[in-house]
Amino acid sequence: MAKLLGLLLAVCLVLSPAGLAAAQDTVKIAVYGPMTGEHAEQGRSFRVSAELQAEKWNKRGGAGGFKVVVVAFDDRNDAEEAAKIAEQVAGDMDVVGIIGSYTSGVSMAATPVFQKAGLVNISPSASHPNFTKAGKYIFRNNTIINVEGAGTLRAVDRILEAGKIGMLSIMTDWGKATAEIMEGLIERNPNVTLAAHEKCIDGSDDYSAPIANFRAAGVEAVIVVGMHNTFVPFARQYRQQDPNIGLAAFANLYDQQVLDLGGPLVEGTVFPVAYFNESDDPAVIEYRDAYHAVTGRYPSSLAAQSYDAAGIICEAIDDIRGKDRAYIRDYIAKIRYNGVGGEIVFDPEGEAQKVFMILQIQDEKFVYVD
Repeated sequence: MAKLLGLLLAVCLVLSPAGLAAAQDTVKIAVYGPMTGEHAEQGRSFRVSAELQAEKWNKRGGAGGFKVVVVAFDDRNDAEEAAKIAEQVAGDMDVVGIIGSYTSGVSMAATPVFQKAGLVNISPSASHPNFTKAGKYIFRNNTIINVEGAGTLRAVDRILEAGKIGMLSIMTDWGKATAEIMEGLIERNPNVTLAAHEKCIDGSDDYSAPIANFRAAGVEAVIVVGMHNTFVPFARQYRQQDPNIGLAAFANLYDQQVLDLGGPLVEGTVFPVAYFNESDDPAVIEYRDAYHAVTGRYPSSLAAQSYDAAGIICEAIDDIRGKDRAYIRDYIAKIRYNGVGGEIVFDPEGEAQKVFMILQIQDEKFVYVD
């Protein structure tokens, strides 16, 4: 009889208004990015990283008493799809922050919606100078490209010791803006000269013409303004003709895919990052090992920036103990967050302030060199 009464009491609690409220005591963080297609690894890494951060908070009772739920959306790296997702997410008042997207052009198709809805958007990777200009609700947890680009140029100068350089840039919004910024940085650096600049379609598979022009110009190293789907085939084709050409890129190449696809033909490549898996920081080790346990791979720099973005949103929720989007935005604007990518603060324009280290591919591994 006692067992029956206990069971009835449990059922009543679940069906009561208080019980229903407890069952609905959740808060959502959305993630959008390419979950399918040639950039799917990036979108999925954003989702997994956010889920690991949510799991970490939920194990200690949630953020502000709320269970944190991550909801993910596939924008297929398409601007129109991203805008549709933005409208859907903005209307769900249980969503208090969104992480994404991967490329700048796709991200910038969605930011006006998030700004109008007063919903914080933190991108782990959009580096176009105009990304955060959509308004005060738009942040990035990577850096504006002129800061990262300065790191790339430092690596070319100090590590590759190349003075005569070429640049290959993809013809996307991000590629065009980044190439323009790099041209300015090179022009102001007395140690380097831009001998040739070639442009290409994102993800092209034939680089014979740019390579011929670079070789004719006598360049010592090439800065590739592109993603892994451009960098790897370009590097492989160039190295088959000239094994000694220097190669440099950006933080988006700190990814196991580059090693898997490029093998020995991407050896010696240099690039700047704010996150490194071989750090002895306990927080980095915890995240790295948890990510590997789920995916069988180690996180990229961009994945780590998604993990920290989710942590920043969770901390804001925890402080307010509620879902007020405006308060969460104001908290994030003033935050000083210790993440796996180091200490993170945002300037008044929503730009993360970061310190870059230089990595180089050596013996098919990522190695800290500066």
